[in-house]
Amino acid sequence: QVQLVESGGGLVQPGGSLRLSCAASGSIFRIGDMGWYRQAPGKERELVATIPRRGSTSYADSVKGRFTISRDNAKNTVYLQMNSLRPEDTAVYYCNADILQYGLDQPVHYWGQGTQVTVSS
Repeated sequence: QVQLVESGGGLVQPGGSLRLSCAASGSIFRIGDMGWYRQAPGKERELVATIPRRGSTSYADSVKGRFTISRDNAKNTVYLQMNSLRPEDTAVYYCNADILQYGLDQPVHYWGQGTQVTVSS
């Protein structure tokens, strides 16, 4: 089985920073695209940022210039550095990844359990 485990969420004041991590574990042959989504209370889940195994990253307009997504393929981990945080960034943040497991022909899309980020004074 494969698991994605997020960490790094918490309470931060407006203008502050947080760094989220998401580590994949299990029977992993290769990880393709990885990304971060978020869901605020009463709203739909929305894309925050994505990063391919190799290539260019992409960001939601609302976080461009403030958030940075990166990954460490050797550690099967994706990160989200969040700077200049705003109250509207408050949400549960989820990571996801397309993971090809040993013995399978196609990758499977996995989600983490989510980590709460609260931006408030």
